[in-house]
Amino acid sequence: MRPVAGVTKKRSIMSPAARAPFFTPREVSRHCTTADLWVSYLGRVYDLSPLAADYRGDILLKPIIEAAGKDISHWFNPKTGDIKTSIDPQTGCLRYSTPQGRFLHISPSYPCSDWDTDFGRPWWRDPSYEIGILSAKTRTIRVINTLTSQEHTLEVCSEETIWEILRRYLPYNAHAASYTWKYCGVPLNMDLTLEENGVKDEDDEFEELKLDSDLYTSSIHLYFNDDLTEL
Repeated sequence: MRPVAGVTKKRSIMSPAARAPFFTPREVSRHCTTADLWVSYLGRVYDLSPLAADYRGDILLKPIIEAAGKDISHWFNPKTGDIKTSIDPQTGCLRYSTPQGRFLHISPSYPCSDWDTDFGRPWWRDPSYEIGILSAKTRTIRVINTLTSQEHTLEVCSEETIWEILRRYLPYNAHAASYTWKYCGVPLNMDLTLEENGVKDEDDEFEELKLDSDLYTSSIHLYFNDDLTEL
């Protein structure tokens, strides 16, 4: 696939169609404390910090704290989006399956007088905790500023557009939107992904050839447009 010719005119990277952000597994893993607690499951990313604050000191919070920064999709039935269930061998009743230990909003397997069902919607069904989408595949690219010769390596989400990748690059260059982004000398369409712009993901080919994919990283070159746009 050839690079797409013609660069999209500059506009706000938050418009016209702002969408949920993508996160890499590495980004999720950094949020692994009680005060800053993220998890991912079934392709989505959730910030459970408010939940941890509301139930601080509750023993049922322990399995969630231990899962901080991790993907817990194995807790769930992907067809229903609910916690996996199993048959209790003693009672023959259907119950939630929690081999990692019973956690918040999971009812006890036996009658219990202190079980309070007044919590409302269980946390895994509460959309207010959702903050974004977990990338199905990440990529590593080099961004080279041809004006300053500075080079940075970024881990990005394969689903992200070039505008969204530009947003990741802003900590290194606040004027990133003042540049034309090119691949192989051809301006990139900022509304398309790397793959859609012809920047192929060759990891599978490297794996098939038994080569280390780190031996080659695709490079994006930035050419200054003589303005100081800040985003």
